[in-house]
Amino acid sequence: MSTTLCYRRVLLKLSGEALMGDGQYGVDRGVVQRMAREIKEVVDTGVQVALVIGGGNIFRGMAKAAEGMDRATADYMGMLATVMNALAVQDALEHVGLPTRVQSALHIEQVAEPYIRRRAIRHLEKGRVVIFAAGTGNPFFTTDTAASLRAVEINAELVLKGTKVDGIYTDDPVTHPNAMRYRELSFDQVLEQGLQVMDATAITLCRDNDMPIIVFSMNKAGALLRVLCGEEEGTTVRSAAG
Repeated sequence: MSTTLCYRRVLLKLSGEALMGDGQYGVDRGVVQRMAREIKEVVDTGVQVALVIGGGNIFRGMAKAAEGMDRATADYMGMLATVMNALAVQDALEHVGLPTRVQSALHIEQVAEPYIRRRAIRHLEKGRVVIFAAGTGNPFFTTDTAASLRAVEINAELVLKGTKVDGIYTDDPVTHPNAMRYRELSFDQVLEQGLQVMDATAITLCRDNDMPIIVFSMNKAGALLRVLCGEEEGTTVRSAAG
């Protein structure tokens, strides 16, 4: 495999569900450790990596309690869930020898730094992984939108969306075995076809800032490094699809 890297700084978005493994909620330690090793392999090549992690794996366990709850309150609970995930991933990354900083959009100084753009960039320049937690700090915005926003703010070259499937398909590949994987799409195609890549706000933000997205499977060994070496992996979403 080629080791020529195509990117210098990237933002990796992981869903909270990606941390569950085969469980129904919570964090699977083995899964997180495997992800940490994959991220270390990339950082060791010189790529600067920032992370945004969703909170669905934790919030799923509170779904009943959130029924009928005020939307803003429920969203703040979701933000706190992302902080818990960020701390779990930070611990796993540091166990494999990667210095890591968690920056939270909500002020929780006892466990995380406040989000400061220039400080985040400086951490990345020093080879540290930065995990952005608590979304944008505002209700009514998803962690997908937070990922797009932070990627633009830190001058990343690419948003990586790590999922359980290896790209974007014409239909759900689990229930439709004949579904075809798209190799490349434009932002407008994603929006017009209503493809479930990221929410419309996140896609529009990436489109307006010419920030490409690659959707790939974090469950495939070595996929993250292959993406960053420019090999064909997953589905690329960019301003003008080929």
